[in-house]
Amino acid sequence: METNAANTNAADPAALTPEVAPTPSSLERRLDLVVAIADLDQDVDQRLKRMGKNVKMPGFRPGKVPANIVRQQHGDQARQEALTEALDKAYGAAVAAQQLRVAGYPRIEAKQGESTAHLEFAAVIEVYPEIALVELAGVEIERPVLEVGEAEVENTLAILRKQRVSYEPVDRAAAAGDRVVIDFLGKKDGEPFQGGQANDYPFVLGEGAMLADFESAVAGLKAGEAKSFEMTFPADYFAKDLAGQTVTFDVTVKEVRDPVLPGIDADFAKALGVEDGDISQMRAEIESNLKREVKKRLQGKIKDQVMDALYKANPIEIPNSLVEMEIRRLMQSARQDMEQRGMKIKDFPMQPEWFADQAKRRVSLGLILSEVVKVHDLHAKSDQVKAIVEESAQSYEHPEEVVRWYFAQPQRLAEVESVAIEDNVVAWVLASAKVVDKAVAFDELMGQKS
Repeated sequence: METNAANTNAADPAALTPEVAPTPSSLERRLDLVVAIADLDQDVDQRLKRMGKNVKMPGFRPGKVPANIVRQQHGDQARQEALTEALDKAYGAAVAAQQLRVAGYPRIEAKQGESTAHLEFAAVIEVYPEIALVELAGVEIERPVLEVGEAEVENTLAILRKQRVSYEPVDRAAAAGDRVVIDFLGKKDGEPFQGGQANDYPFVLGEGAMLADFESAVAGLKAGEAKSFEMTFPADYFAKDLAGQTVTFDVTVKEVRDPVLPGIDADFAKALGVEDGDISQMRAEIESNLKREVKKRLQGKIKDQVMDALYKANPIEIPNSLVEMEIRRLMQSARQDMEQRGMKIKDFPMQPEWFADQAKRRVSLGLILSEVVKVHDLHAKSDQVKAIVEESAQSYEHPEEVVRWYFAQPQRLAEVESVAIEDNVVAWVLASAKVVDKAVAFDELMGQKS
């Protein structure tokens, strides 16, 4: 599913109040909660008696501290605990009585009153929307199609060779594809500028590591040759003090190396994990892995279209509380991702509104998918889960160990079950909608530059 928003009926007036009160909507409900003061006082007394048995204080034996001192020190705690439990019971009873499907957490508000017999509160909640699914018979979905053949295998083989390219020194002018090592010094108005100097700096001509004008100036130089040239930074250059500015660079080429692709031989096969260096086996494994990856990407593109179709066909009002929870989850995920990339996020001004649209879409789709699964009984079947695990395990060196690991603890299958459910939803939508097959280019599907 596309949402991790939780559903809970717990009521904790101290801990569960949202940071920001949600915008009122038609999904909002107010439940009246009443707590009898006599019952509350009785519960407090019982709690203080239990506490008193364990209270330690200098000058008194354990459990012999006077009740008035126990009340003075622990009365507020006992009353808060008793009130929380009373509200939780009252809240649960009110929800059950009205048979509400509560979304998110309640917001507990104290009412102003003069009664000496009871305390009054209101639980402000949101309920799940009623969803009337729309038929998709008139929706058109393009199903990308690609058959893996010899051309795709050769294409992949060429990419694998390029990934293992080596470079050998040559005594000629640098050209596209060559790896060069240079010293450079940039000056603006005759003075060196920050970030405009480096020694023994390597890059490959034509791969876009440097600005195009800079690379053009280096191309044609041999090792040992130097050159001075003017260059104007793009107007949208990320360094604002250099954007649109004309500077001078002094460049010295120290090394020119020619790319050398590995041959398709036993050593290359071994480098790809084929222990005996069998080239035929290497090609077969490349084809098998490629078919698996192509299938995965085709399914991903189809799934994206299906989710878009469901989302557009079923506009629903969603609980603000679930959106807020999803925003917090997305923000936390973003922080963790940034930290894993080595970024310092302590002072990074991350704003909740950056994630609002994504959160709304994920919550909406989660609710829509849940309804589709319930209405059309598209729950995951055990044989589906097993097939997905076994297929996924094939990309590992020891597939059988991966399968055993998944089934050793059933909770590990939760994500696999979600994949199976989404597969079932996709199949149901494709059976309901108008599907048009459309050939997709290999490079486009794999996200490769032409």
